[in-house]
Amino acid sequence: MPAADPLQTLQVATLYSDHHHWLQTWLRRKVGNAFDAADLAQDTFMRILQAREVQRLESPRAYVTTVAKGVLVNWCRRQALERAYLEALAQLPEPLAPSPEERALVLEALHEIDAMLDTLPPVVRRTFLLSQLDGLAYADIAEQLGVSLSSVKRYMAQAFRQCLALMD
Repeated sequence: MPAADPLQTLQVATLYSDHHHWLQTWLRRKVGNAFDAADLAQDTFMRILQAREVQRLESPRAYVTTVAKGVLVNWCRRQALERAYLEALAQLPEPLAPSPEERALVLEALHEIDAMLDTLPPVVRRTFLLSQLDGLAYADIAEQLGVSLSSVKRYMAQAFRQCLALMD
């Protein structure tokens, strides 16, 4: 992360001191516990600090809330992904169940895949998932989405380029 602009750091510090307690209380009501709320509040201000530019805000609480909602949506999606994985693991016979270390590695990989998919435009993401998860042929995807075969090929190329770019 590049060195932060001193003025921006001061603006974020002011934003933090003025709104942190309120944000943490708001998040605690949303997630149901103080520990996750504290983590989410910290993530919110880290995201604000990493923003290219925080200018003078007319509605600072609205800005903090908007950023926090994005952080909260990502957190909820990660939680749902973890629950689904753990439920699938619970169905396995004990000898086939992965070790705690293997589970952690798979969860980390799932989070990375989810983050990568989130960067794709919706039609590209849908095309990629129909191909990779549902095993549909490109012609079937084109028919289902109501697009041309060349569009499906272009979407898949875009998805694979994005996958490769994130692996570097």
